[in-house]
Amino acid sequence: MGLIYAEYNPLTNSIDLTTFEIYILRIDCNKSEDGLKTAPCSQNSLNALAIDEHLEYARLVLYGEMQTWIDIIDSLEVW
Repeated sequence: MGLIYAEYNPLTNSIDLTTFEIYILRIDCNKSEDGLKTAPCSQNSLNALAIDEHLEYARLVLYGEMQTWIDIIDSLEVW
């Protein structure tokens, strides 16, 4: 299944993916981020990722790598 289009929907706070087979998948950002341990910096980075890099956000959610990505972002903070 190859992705052909991804779009952030600010009204539903979700990412809508459309495939070559015309399947539509909606990723609810609120539900996908529920239970994640974030700091203010990583939460802002998550928001920017969902709005600017739709496919990367979807990949992290679908492969279950969101918390690992957040931990990496938090480790980059300047103390």
